Amino acid sequence: MSPTKRQNHQRIVVLGAPKVGKTNILRRFLGKDFQEHYEPTTEEFHRKLFHIGGETYQVDLLDATGERDFPAKRRLSILTGDIFLLVFSLDNRESFQEVCDLLNEIKTAKTKFLKLKTPPRVPVVVCGNKLDLCAQRAVSRLDVTQTLSEDVTFIETSAKDDTGLEDMFKALATLGGLPDETSPARHDTVPILTYRSLCVSQRGRRGSRGVGAPFAAVDPLARRPSFTSDLRLVLGSSTKNNKLESCTIH
Repeated sequence: MSPTKRQNHQRIVVLGAPKVGKTNILRRFLGKDFQEHYEPTTEEFHRKLFHIGGETYQVDLLDATGERDFPAKRRLSILTGDIFLLVFSLDNRESFQEVCDLLNEIKTAKTKFLKLKTPPRVPVVVCGNKLDLCAQRAVSRLDVTQTLSEDVTFIETSAKDDTGLEDMFKALATLGGLPDETSPARHDTVPILTYRSLCVSQRGRRGSRGVGAPFAAVDPLARRPSFTSDLRLVLGSSTKNNKLESCTIH
């Protein structure tokens, strides 16, 4: 298979308080079922590959929950992120405040990294999860819209009953310049070996009527790049853009 074009490769960094449903949201994106039993997430990295309209796409998902108590590591993850998904639970007001703090942290990190005078517009989707727990709701839509700026996309979801997730995935795709077909309901998920075989069989048919339906696969061997690799990525990006001569993480 030919390598994925850089503009077709996006990393989504997922942040939020524990127990707000981040893992189950990612499971839904990966084509897996909702998991009732809660297991604390230290760090998870996933990669999903897509073949859409003759083009290949790669979406990396980094759940940086394990970096909650490690500001330097979390800042590095923020600097490597192309898109951000900030998740809170609608029945937990403290988790919403944490999302607000994280949004400010992202803007501050990006502003400092790019040496801007004003914070940049951040490609972020804020997700209010656990909409199914309406009786225990502690954060209203009005609370969110009055707190967040207008350029932040806010979507209410329930990972348990699948409410709002398609809208959320579509919003992430739009921010990353990805096709709508990257949303789980818009493509078939196949095993990785089948994916590779289909990619080879459809090579060179881009834009033709013979291009088949969109399909995708989860890469079972994907591992998060080392912190050294991520740091090199950040430094390389800053040099290419002539924005920085060095990168301060701490």
